[in-house]
Amino acid sequence: MSRPPRRTGARRGPRRPVDPARRAAFDALRAVHAGGAYANLALAEILDRRHLDERDAALATELVAGSSRLQGTYDAILEAAAGRPLSSLQPAAVDVLRLGTHQVLSMRIPTRAAVDSAVDLAGTAIGERVTGLVNAVLRKVAAHDLDAWVDRLSAGTSGVERLALRTHHPRWIAQTYADLLGEEAAAALEADNVAPRPTLVVRPGLTERDDLVAAGATATRWSPYGAVGVGNPGDLVAVRDGRAGVQDEGSQLVALALSRVEAPAGRWLDMCAGPGGKAALLTGLARARGEDVLAAEVAEHRAGLVAQALRAYRPRPGVICADGTRPAWRAGAFARVMLDAPCTGLGALRRRPESRWRHQPEDVDDLVPLQAQLLVSAIRSTLPGGVVAYVTCSPHPSETEDVVQTVVDELGAQRTVVEVLDAPAFLPEVPACGRADPWGGQRFVQLWPHRHGTDAMFLALLRVG
Repeated sequence: MSRPPRRTGARRGPRRPVDPARRAAFDALRAVHAGGAYANLALAEILDRRHLDERDAALATELVAGSSRLQGTYDAILEAAAGRPLSSLQPAAVDVLRLGTHQVLSMRIPTRAAVDSAVDLAGTAIGERVTGLVNAVLRKVAAHDLDAWVDRLSAGTSGVERLALRTHHPRWIAQTYADLLGEEAAAALEADNVAPRPTLVVRPGLTERDDLVAAGATATRWSPYGAVGVGNPGDLVAVRDGRAGVQDEGSQLVALALSRVEAPAGRWLDMCAGPGGKAALLTGLARARGEDVLAAEVAEHRAGLVAQALRAYRPRPGVICADGTRPAWRAGAFARVMLDAPCTGLGALRRRPESRWRHQPEDVDDLVPLQAQLLVSAIRSTLPGGVVAYVTCSPHPSETEDVVQTVVDELGAQRTVVEVLDAPAFLPEVPACGRADPWGGQRFVQLWPHRHGTDAMFLALLRVG
């Protein structure tokens, strides 16, 4: 007598079609984990191509952002539930499990619906052979809520390790925040887990912030050029025609600070200008003084984004594809230089949630020589009495204060005098934005999500002697 077929836990019969939101989220995660894409950009491209309605687009966005933000926590939970390392599973199946775990533990979706939808997605996108695994693992995940899972994972831990687990960050990032903020670290890390509302910025001279407010936006707290909360920014005429754009208030503030420093008349340089937000704001601020901006960007496709950001200005500002470490301009050519240096982006984890799991501590070390080289080039590109803004979207000491100190000291030894200005004095409306400098002062600006509602932007202002 033959044995009946063994049940796998997967649904029998015709499989239900996967809803477009979950399929879009899965495809975006595959682009992130298999292709190295940024989650927000990958999803935006998919949503634009597939024309999802507003409800499905919102669901897909939450699935991608949430599963990326808590990826490390979810992976630890999944390994505990599966009883095996995730490296032993097919990568596509792991992404299905992450999406399912987010629905089970962090969304108001009934467990059965969350598990069944994940099984359907696995069967359609990968194959029936993985549906039993997905079903079994997610049912074990559903045995506890998120808080209970975190309690289990953090049992026996303390200090920074416990902080990292409970705020869903790698330990090395939690340690960086603890070193910089002490007791404030938990609040800062928790703020990374709150998705920011879209922030807009006007192009000065082309439109006014009041026009955005009239369209339903709310004026930003400190930047006189920003507004928050208008739904889909692309629906606004001012955004479509280039008179306004999307830009975090922190980025607006560091550009504003550079414009407020006394400096000789002359052309301005945005040395690493991609994707163009700061260049567009600086252009409006410079032209109000009768001056202009040259935008330089080493990557050709990003130089194209800069040109797009500047398209509404007449005459159009100069945009060149150039490597800031090998300047395409003469020394001392500019009165003001903006150097928003390539960095790990640890200050933008609200908007790039997958970045916290993508980066490793050695990534910081790899970037520091480039940052220092670019800062030396920026200083040498500045005329005597001119000002350089050294900016990073990272609070990490190696990318911020250490770079500034190294460059200032090295150039000083070569008899190039560089004065570190009191940067917070140029943002007097922004509270608690000072950060200690290596020479015993508080001359750096450090913005924080939990204090200021912005990305964690760092700013040093340097006057060239």
